[in-house]
Amino acid sequence: MTQRRIVAGLFISADGVVGAPEQWTFQHMTEEAGAIIGGLVAEADTMLLGRTTYEEFAGYWSQQTGPMADAFNGMRKLVASHSLTVAEWNNSEILGGDLIEQLNELKNAPGRNINTSGSISVVRTLLEAGLLDDLHLMVFPIVLGGGTRLFPDHGKRLDMTLAGTHTFDTGVVHLHYRLDTPAR
Repeated sequence: MTQRRIVAGLFISADGVVGAPEQWTFQHMTEEAGAIIGGLVAEADTMLLGRTTYEEFAGYWSQQTGPMADAFNGMRKLVASHSLTVAEWNNSEILGGDLIEQLNELKNAPGRNINTSGSISVVRTLLEAGLLDDLHLMVFPIVLGGGTRLFPDHGKRLDMTLAGTHTFDTGVVHLHYRLDTPAR
């Protein structure tokens, strides 16, 4: 049996900032970029989110209609949180306890990809544990000069292989990396 892949998709500025993308991404989004995101969603049957992203997504997507909303609303959602006590969005579960152990079990269970979007603390945990298989970065042509960065200054080395790129007319570049080795 093939192991499931854990795939992260993030919006990131040219200077590495991933925080508050709703404030700086929309002017650059296109249907073409939406199609790439839709393709990632179509390859997954589970969404892994941190509490903050879960609350944002639940508040927004539960009120939407259309193919992307149908996919998000119907998909199994796992929330990595020690503070959330109730997850009311359709098909949602809270993961408490040892996240790494639970994710190792999920990777070995039958199913399609496990996707995470946003959820920076979850992505960092996955990178640190060597559990992230694919990293999709939508690099936006903007320098923010400060904010939450994906890779902290004290982070560990990560070896990646470029699996694909696409440049959009708006200047956004989609980078798809495969993680070669666990973080060290």
